[in-house]
Amino acid sequence: MQLDHVTIRTRNLAGTRDFFIDVFGLEEKPRPKSIQRIPGHWLHFGDDPIVHLIGSRGLGPNASPEAWDHVGFRLTGYPRFRAKLEERGIRYSTMDLPELNERRLFFHTPCGQLIETVFRETTKFPGEEK
Repeated sequence: MQLDHVTIRTRNLAGTRDFFIDVFGLEEKPRPKSIQRIPGHWLHFGDDPIVHLIGSRGLGPNASPEAWDHVGFRLTGYPRFRAKLEERGIRYSTMDLPELNERRLFFHTPCGQLIETVFRETTKFPGEEK
């Protein structure tokens, strides 16, 4: 397991993007088409998008406009890990990004923090031939 990325919610996307580019020397690269409906940026260190920024209006009782949204861990063994979550009764949601050859699982810790697991494997995506 390794840290894959951190996602930050902000009302100031441009300023936050510019800060990370200036201070850390990160480079912005295009995000997958399937998530471009969400305002944001992916900032890369080399080939890896390690900082994800998403727009926030700060609506709702638990929605701070400026916050660390979630952390992503890169793992292997997507089918095994998904089965483990199911065996433990942990609810999750999925996101497949075929253009990146990635599958993702999102779930919460018992205290409510959001975790994203990223699998870069050559597994079949829904609708593909077996």
